[in-house]
Amino acid sequence: MASQCTLAVADEEIGLSSSIRAPLLHNHGQLARQRGATFARTCFNVTNALSGIGVLSIPYALSEGGWISLLLFFVVAVVCFYTGLLIQRCMDADPHIRSYSDIGEFAFGYKGRIIVGIFMYIELYLVAVSFLILEGDNLDNLFPNLEFQFLSQTIKGKQLFLLMSALLVLPTTWLRNLDGLAYISAGGVVASVILMCSLLWIGVTETGFQMQGRVLNLSGLPTALGLFFVCFTSHAVFPTIHASMREKIKFSKVLVISFALCTFNYGTMAVLGYLMYGDDLKSQVTLNLPAGKIGSKIAIFTTLINPFAKYALTITPIALSIEEQLAFHLKRSYSILVRTLLLLSTVLMALSIPFFGYLMAFIGSFLSIMVSVLFPCVFYIKIYRASSQRNQFEMVVIVGVMVTGVLISVVGTYSSLVQIISSL
Repeated sequence: MASQCTLAVADEEIGLSSSIRAPLLHNHGQLARQRGATFARTCFNVTNALSGIGVLSIPYALSEGGWISLLLFFVVAVVCFYTGLLIQRCMDADPHIRSYSDIGEFAFGYKGRIIVGIFMYIELYLVAVSFLILEGDNLDNLFPNLEFQFLSQTIKGKQLFLLMSALLVLPTTWLRNLDGLAYISAGGVVASVILMCSLLWIGVTETGFQMQGRVLNLSGLPTALGLFFVCFTSHAVFPTIHASMREKIKFSKVLVISFALCTFNYGTMAVLGYLMYGDDLKSQVTLNLPAGKIGSKIAIFTTLINPFAKYALTITPIALSIEEQLAFHLKRSYSILVRTLLLLSTVLMALSIPFFGYLMAFIGSFLSIMVSVLFPCVFYIKIYRASSQRNQFEMVVIVGVMVTGVLISVVGTYSSLVQIISSL
């Protein structure tokens, strides 16, 4: 999802046009080929990019859609894998393409770059909001019934922990060199495995796997589909990972391996969670775990680590863009002010919309489908429309994917917005 795209966005998306990068690419091309990422390293990078916070909401997604929706989950995985291949082909059209916005610019000029940037920044912003909601929810579950008296106001539970998390993460947003945070966030793959093992452990030793669950819930399908797409939407980082690869011709094999591993991980989490808690699943499976148990604490603490590291990485591209537009990028004090205000705005959003599942469904239905499904298809058709290499059958498939994506996006976005508004 977007949270893992941030390193690539920070390096490739902020204010560097392809015309500037082209000579740099030419001058350092031989060195890049010698020092490019290996096949194994690239597999890890893509798998890490795909292993996002969607792992927490995937059991809830299955409970919303019912068992049959698990088939749609696999369809979503295949569609996102295919659009990943389309991104690779778009990059093959010009060796100077090194980022997602480069593809948009190559296909539609500067307007294409702007449109891609807008959707990416909105997605990153809402993912940052979801990080704060996640921290508040899980800390409240770990330490229930806490409250704080401030003047005449009583701040309870989720709000208290959300504010505390924001204060703790604030200094990390001021950093310009985020290498240390990048290494921490690279533990996303390991964290997902630990979370899955913890859930299995709790199921075996505590809750069991007897819940039946619904076969199909039509009213919950839009929410389920939106959450399914959240699991596989890291396409904005694919171009940069592809550009950094030593043997770029093998990128399609990387996608096969990474999508297979993540599909297995997400699918296993969904099935385990639904068998354990059935239709009583909450928006984050960690909120269902029994309090005080070792397995629950391991799962929750594992869940809490990544957002602390990734929040700064997620918000930095937006901050850099704002600073660049306001010419603040050379003034340290102004940079700190911009990043502090940006954090404050996400805190206010998180306090206003404290519904993790509905927010993630909106991100998946609207933003993720746009960035990971519709944009790759549109760019591919535009770039190869006059090419003799065009395959008519494939064009029909691509158009079919686009039409389906639009329908899912419209229905899912409407459904998630209605749920958010009705819960306020």
